Amino acid sequence: MSRMMQRIQSLFKPMDLSQGSCWRTILRFSLPIILSYLLQQVYSISDAAIVGQTLASTDVAGVNDTQSLIFIFLQFAFGVSAGFCVITSRHAGAHDEGGVRRSLATQIVLSTVLTILLTALAMALLNPLLAWIHVTPDQGDVYRAAHTYCAIIFCGIGAQLFYNFICSFLRSIGDSVTPLAFLLFSTLLNVALDLLFILSFGWGVAGAAIATVLAQLLSTIACFIYAFAHYPQLRLSRQDFALTRSDICQHIIQGIPLGLQFSVLAIGIIIMQSVVVQFDMVDGLLVSSAAQNGYGAANKLFCLISTPLNALGVSMTSFTAQNLGAGDYKRIRQGTLQALIMLLIVGVLSATIGLLLSIDGLYLRVFLSADKVTPETIRYGNTLVYVDFGLFLLVGFIYIIRNCIQGIERPQYVLCAGAGELIARITVCLLLPAAVAGGKVDANARPLAFYALCAADPAAWIASDLVLCIPFFRHILRQDYRYLIK
Repeated sequence: MSRMMQRIQSLFKPMDLSQGSCWRTILRFSLPIILSYLLQQVYSISDAAIVGQTLASTDVAGVNDTQSLIFIFLQFAFGVSAGFCVITSRHAGAHDEGGVRRSLATQIVLSTVLTILLTALAMALLNPLLAWIHVTPDQGDVYRAAHTYCAIIFCGIGAQLFYNFICSFLRSIGDSVTPLAFLLFSTLLNVALDLLFILSFGWGVAGAAIATVLAQLLSTIACFIYAFAHYPQLRLSRQDFALTRSDICQHIIQGIPLGLQFSVLAIGIIIMQSVVVQFDMVDGLLVSSAAQNGYGAANKLFCLISTPLNALGVSMTSFTAQNLGAGDYKRIRQGTLQALIMLLIVGVLSATIGLLLSIDGLYLRVFLSADKVTPETIRYGNTLVYVDFGLFLLVGFIYIIRNCIQGIERPQYVLCAGAGELIARITVCLLLPAAVAGGKVDANARPLAFYALCAADPAAWIASDLVLCIPFFRHILRQDYRYLIK
């Protein structure tokens, strides 16, 4: 029993990512992150599945419509946290405990400021953003569901931001197991609260949103308490909060570009969602929810299936940043190439699973009740599945290389890749479906028009890949890090 306890305790010890075989280190470090991300998808899917199985079609459409709006703010918070922790990983790789504590103190201050700003901005822009995706008060129940769900989630941005912050921080010092443990707790709590608030209390869409925010908040508090108790070296003193201009600037330079990159991505997705809604409309009136529900379910399937590659990419941020701090540039190159081999293997398996789940619209029955799974819903959903999983390796390359580039402190390329992705996505969304449909996109458009819309995804991925190839070849493959000399 004591030996078993020792093995369990050893799992919660931080890994030194600058030591050991590259692929083994990456695999061992990334496995808990992969499980964490899968649980996070369950966390998100639980809302959609319970809402989809228990509430009206208009409520389901309202929740699906808001995902891109929520994404723009929450993913900014996620990106900023991940960027901040590049500084932490560099200090960890250099074995600078004082630098790690200063990074923690800096992130607490910056995250508090960001919480206030993001919450105020999100609430102020809620109605204009809903109108942007054609969800307006004249749509009745769909608008009420979307507004309610969005408003509650936006009020809880702080819980999401600080949760991402503490999880990213622990991973940056080499601990990827603790975030997994607390995410498991949060996921189970979220499902339990969903069932309680929706089925027992009858709070509907509001219950799903409250459950999400409350579960994140409680998990965040518990994770902070554990981190300070388990890692005495992280306990902060007044001296650690004596932040310099350099401390603030270093974190902002790394965090804001990555946060903006995620937000830029979200803007493109919002525009794509706004065109999806048009496929359910005739003469400006909503006549169906098939396109919204089919696209929404397919998008959730894609997020779930792409989770392993996304998580592998996240692990590469800490890997490359720690080795940058250790000055081992050869190891950065070796680890990145081995991660790309993992991408090829995992990517092919993931795409195969995604395509198999599209048979007879199997995945739709997870997110939607039987009465909502119509031939039209299946057609719209499967169109996105065929296009995205058919070209899945394109987005896999983004997951790996984007995080490696962030880890070697070249955030400007990450931001430019996001801008390229946005331009390509908007161009395809606004021009190609209308051209294929003969000038007007609505519920009567031929099926090929929706394929044209879905082509926005691979077009955006190609644009991003082309930008990311520049620092990949220039810095990682050639081991050119002269930009670090100041």
